[in-house]
Amino acid sequence: MRPAAYRLAVVCALLLQGCSSLPLEPWHTERLREEFRAAKADEVRSFSDYLRLEQRLFAELDAEVYARTEPEPGNALLRYSPGSASDPRSRTPDWNRSFELPVEAPVGGVLLLHGMSDAPYSLRALGEELHRRGYWVVGLRLPGHGTAPSGLLDVRWEDMAAAVRLAAAHVAQSVGNRPLHVVGYSTGAPLALAYALNALEGREGAVPASLVLISPAIGIHPAAAAAAWKRRLSVLPGLGGLAWLNVEPEFDPYKYNSFTTNAGEQVHRLTRTLSRDLARHASSPQAGEFPPILLFQSNADSTVSTDAVVSRLLQPLGALAPQRHELVLFDVNRYAAKSVLLVADRRALTIRLADDDRLPFAVTLVGNEDETTAAVVARRKEPFSAAVARTDALDLGWPAGVISLSHVALPIPPDDPLYGLRPPDNQDVLFLGQMAIQGERGTLLLPAEWLLRLRHNPFYAYLSTRAVDWIDAANGAGRGER
Repeated sequence: MRPAAYRLAVVCALLLQGCSSLPLEPWHTERLREEFRAAKADEVRSFSDYLRLEQRLFAELDAEVYARTEPEPGNALLRYSPGSASDPRSRTPDWNRSFELPVEAPVGGVLLLHGMSDAPYSLRALGEELHRRGYWVVGLRLPGHGTAPSGLLDVRWEDMAAAVRLAAAHVAQSVGNRPLHVVGYSTGAPLALAYALNALEGREGAVPASLVLISPAIGIHPAAAAAAWKRRLSVLPGLGGLAWLNVEPEFDPYKYNSFTTNAGEQVHRLTRTLSRDLARHASSPQAGEFPPILLFQSNADSTVSTDAVVSRLLQPLGALAPQRHELVLFDVNRYAAKSVLLVADRRALTIRLADDDRLPFAVTLVGNEDETTAAVVARRKEPFSAAVARTDALDLGWPAGVISLSHVALPIPPDDPLYGLRPPDNQDVLFLGQMAIQGERGTLLLPAEWLLRLRHNPFYAYLSTRAVDWIDAANGAGRGER
C-alpha cells in the first residue's frame, strides 16, 4: 500500500472509531484547574507546595465530579458516586494521593513512581516494607492521576517529570547525606530513568544510588504512534470520542478503567525521548556511572515490550558497566503450557536469555523447576555467560489456574485486600482480585479480558525480598555520597 493510501486508511479507521464512542460522563469531561503543570514551577517550588496544590485539587474534584453524581442504587459500585463501595474517599488513607512515610534517623530515602492511569496505591506494599527497614519513603501521585480519567486528556510527560524533580529533591533533603533510591513501575520506570540521566549529567539534584524497575515501559506497541493523530482529530465536531482509546465503567478506586488517547501519546513521546537520551549518554563521560538497575519483567506482558528492556536499556547500559545491572524475568507456567491450546508459546525469549553468553548483565529466570511440576525456582546466570551459576528453590509454586503473570500483577502481593488472591473477611469491602464469574456473554458491563487478567503476584515475596536487598546493598555502597 502506498504511504498516502495507508495514511488515508488510518484516518478513516480513526474516524469510524470516533463516531462509535460511548457517552462521556463528568469524570471524562471535567478539566480540573488545580492540577500541577511544569508551567507552574515558579509558584510550586517544593514538594510541600505540591501537596498544598494537591489538597486544592481534590477539593475541586469533590465539587466538580462527586457533587454531580447521584448516590443512587444503580451507582453502588461507581467510583464517583459518593459513599459507593469503590469511593476511595471512604478509605483511610486515600491511596490516590501522594503519601509520605517518615522515619527517625533514616538509613536512606526511596521515591516511588507509579504507572500511567494508576495511583500511588500500586507501590504501597513495597513502600511500607522499605519503611519498616528504616527508609524514608515518598509515594508520588503523578499529575493527571488519582482524580478522574479526564486528568489524562491534556497532561504531558514533562509535567510528570517536573513533579518527580520536586519529590526527589524533598526525599534527598529529608535524609540528609544518606542515599536516594527510586522505584519505578510501568510509566514510572522511564520517568525514573530520565531523572537519573539528568542527575548524572548535572541537570537535576541527587543521583540515585540504585533503581528498581517493575514492568517498565521502555518500549510500547508501535500503534501508539497513531495516538497523536487521534488526539488532533478529536477536537473536530462529532469526533470527541477520538480523545479516548477506551471508555469503561469506573469501579476501581485506584486506577482509571477509561484511557485517553493523550495518555498513549505521552508514553510514546517519553519512551522515544528516553531512547535518544540513553544513546547520547552512552558516549558521555558518566557512561559507566549509571545507577545499578534491578529490573522485574513478566515474559507475558500485553502492555509493554519485553524485548525492549533488553535491547534498548540493559544491553547498552550493561555494555558500559557489565557487573552493574540485573534482569529478573518471570516465565510463563510451563506446567500449564503443556497444553498448546491454552498458552501461547513464549519459549523463544526465555531460551534466548538463558543461552546468550554475550549479555552484559545478570539474568535470573523465575519459572517451573521443570515441566512436570508447578514448583518454582530462580536460576541465575552471570553477565557474559550461558551457564546457570545458581539455582534457588523458592518454596513457591504456580497457583491452580494461573498460566502467567501480567503487567499489572508484579507489584501487588497475594494478600492485597483489593486485588489479591481472596477477599478480606469484611464482605462489605470491594474486591477486584481473583474472581470466578460465569454466565452468558454480554451480561457483564466490563470486558471479559478484564476478568482474565491476573492482578496480584503469587511470587511477590521473592520480588519484595530481591528489591529490598538490592536497595540495601546499594545503600551500603552509597552511604554518605551525594
